[in-house]
Amino acid sequence: MEATLRPATVADIDTLFDIRTSVVQNHLSREQMAELGITSAALAEAIEHTPCAWIAELDGIAAGFAMVDLEAGELFALFVRPQAEGQGLGHLLLNAAETALFQGHESIWLITDGHESIRANAFYRRHGWELAGAVDERDVRYEKRRS
Repeated sequence: MEATLRPATVADIDTLFDIRTSVVQNHLSREQMAELGITSAALAEAIEHTPCAWIAELDGIAAGFAMVDLEAGELFALFVRPQAEGQGLGHLLLNAAETALFQGHESIWLITDGHESIRANAFYRRHGWELAGAVDERDVRYEKRRS
């Protein structure tokens, strides 16, 4: 299978939501995302104003995505469909996000579910991210400095 990466466009918004709601760990429904302000309109505005999201494809099929907040220096989202895990897409997406974020920041950050059973924690640590601390009773913050 061939993995490729491309910038996300406004035409990909339904695909982004489809991928995001396909995950098992750290799952959110579209309704839950809307309560957090993550709506089609919000994603369209972000994507239209700056290159901030990428889609990873396997043999031309969208299988994962990453999205950043360039101004804040935050990796906002990185998700891969369960059936596409283990194909290197997470690494591909993380590299694109880090490259974009480090163009404007010495230190970048992300927030994720801090429970040790959440595989994202080990993934980020393997890629050089350091646990900065708890954000609340569930979430933790990771940070990475430009090397």
